[in-house]
Amino acid sequence: MTDVPADALTAPRRSLRQRLSNPALLLLPAFAFLAFIYVQPLIDLMMTSVEGEPWYADLARVFSTPLYFDSLIRTMQIALTVALLCALFGYPAALLIQRTRGVTQMLVATAIILPYFIAILIRTYAWMVLLGRNGPINKVAVWLGIFDEPLGLLFNRGAVLLGMTAVLLPIMVLSIYSSLTRVDPALKRAAMANGAGPLAAFWRVLLPLTLPGVGAGFLLVFVQALGFFITPTLLGGPGDMMFAMHITQQADSVTGEGFLQALAVVLLVITLVTVAIAGRLLGFEFIWGGTRASPAPKPAKAVERTPRRGLSATVADTVGWPLLRMVSGLQARWGAWTVRLMGGFIVAMLVIPIVVVMIISFSKASYLTFPPPAYSLRWYEKFFSDSNWMDAFWNSLGIACLSAGISVSLGATAAMGIVRSTIKYKSTVMLLLVSPMIVPPVVLGLSLYSLFLKFELVGTYLGLAAAHSIGGIPIVVVIVAAALQGVDRQLEQGAAVHGASPLTVFRTVTLPAIAPGLGAAVFFAFLHSFDELVLTLFLSSPRMKTLPLMLWGDINYQLNPVLAVVSTLEVLLVVGGIILARPVLTRRAGAN
Repeated sequence: MTDVPADALTAPRRSLRQRLSNPALLLLPAFAFLAFIYVQPLIDLMMTSVEGEPWYADLARVFSTPLYFDSLIRTMQIALTVALLCALFGYPAALLIQRTRGVTQMLVATAIILPYFIAILIRTYAWMVLLGRNGPINKVAVWLGIFDEPLGLLFNRGAVLLGMTAVLLPIMVLSIYSSLTRVDPALKRAAMANGAGPLAAFWRVLLPLTLPGVGAGFLLVFVQALGFFITPTLLGGPGDMMFAMHITQQADSVTGEGFLQALAVVLLVITLVTVAIAGRLLGFEFIWGGTRASPAPKPAKAVERTPRRGLSATVADTVGWPLLRMVSGLQARWGAWTVRLMGGFIVAMLVIPIVVVMIISFSKASYLTFPPPAYSLRWYEKFFSDSNWMDAFWNSLGIACLSAGISVSLGATAAMGIVRSTIKYKSTVMLLLVSPMIVPPVVLGLSLYSLFLKFELVGTYLGLAAAHSIGGIPIVVVIVAAALQGVDRQLEQGAAVHGASPLTVFRTVTLPAIAPGLGAAVFFAFLHSFDELVLTLFLSSPRMKTLPLMLWGDINYQLNPVLAVVSTLEVLLVVGGIILARPVLTRRAGAN
């Protein structure tokens, strides 16, 4: 009988152990969760939209009905305009952050980025206060003699564009600033050393190198604006209805299935097509702030051909240089002051509405007016003594804590699986995990409603927390993955070589290193759930009120300073969280 080596007997067991210790397995919980509560409902939504006879009947009705087709065209026009406005004003704001130093840079960056973390509902409410008949803009204009009497600045297209631009502008600034930080300063100095003026150096060096950042920000803003619902509802008029608003309005009135789902599918397909085109041009990494990997250099050929001129170079030569010659006599300080003035205007536009709301929260008046005739804490007393508001607050707090727990448990393990595994197509896996960031919330809310009815999750803590965690998981994955990439792998390998198990290595080496990032992920997942309104509108019940739902109801029916109190408390919550998360944010900015 042939002797079998002992190593051969233990090989299968060791192979199985190695397979079970593969970090890629950490992706399974997040994928299973998202497949059940995110992918499956969207597939069911699409299937329901084509169940008519013929299958395209409901979809064709969307495009053949003028009300919905015109709304679709209007939505794309508004989204495009907002993206252009954000690019126009976002670039000088990003330059202002880059060109300042020390405490000034920190203050400017905080003033621009901080509003991004405040709920859209609160920022929109701030503009309602600012543009109201008793608001500061009308009062200042009348005092200066520009108007004879207060004008109706609300409920028109201009208010919608202003509000949406102010809400989405930080996304553009962050995208452009991230691109600016990756530009080597020596390139601009070399251009100026060779005789190029400041404007020429900007046009031929800085702007072309940062165009990918501008493009990524433009597309992110455009995609986000397509599904906007809150801001146009509160600031616009009957002629400013966007497509997502029709979905929310029809959800309560349409009893037959098919057409309502077709409305949602049309919005979803347009969004996905836009993202697909953007991914083809820029790489899908633009969604989560990453950069496309540089292609491998091609081997040199025996005969070099003259490189073809790109479109950007042709435009720069035919359009840019004549313009630069016209303004070549301007000194460099003109450009510097342009950046300061426009950047300062952007800072004021983002910060002043929030400051005005915080001041109004201390008003003694029983109606919204600025400046307040007298100051008092009466509205704070009313908020804390009102059982409806406090019940809504505790509901939001409990749901947000549960949602943050789900998001961090699944998102952190998924981030570990992506960063520490050797699987192929990591960008594709990352795209699947962060894809909820690009799906319009109204589409996601409508798709979840049928699933939640089936499992009796409508209006429950667990149901709302699970729904909110669909958007929380991408936030956690992006933050924790960035933190993991900053951990020295040699420390982990050294601990493993000395006999530490994978769990011990994680507990003693990896976890302490990513603790700041994990803390930031917990806070932002909590804040995302605490502020969530659109999904809650679809999945809540009359007995389950959250703070955003209470705000939404009061803003639509009555405007009083209690809303300013809630807004002020949330701003303080965000500021406190940003201070706690500052170490990881600073580390990530330095890594970029």
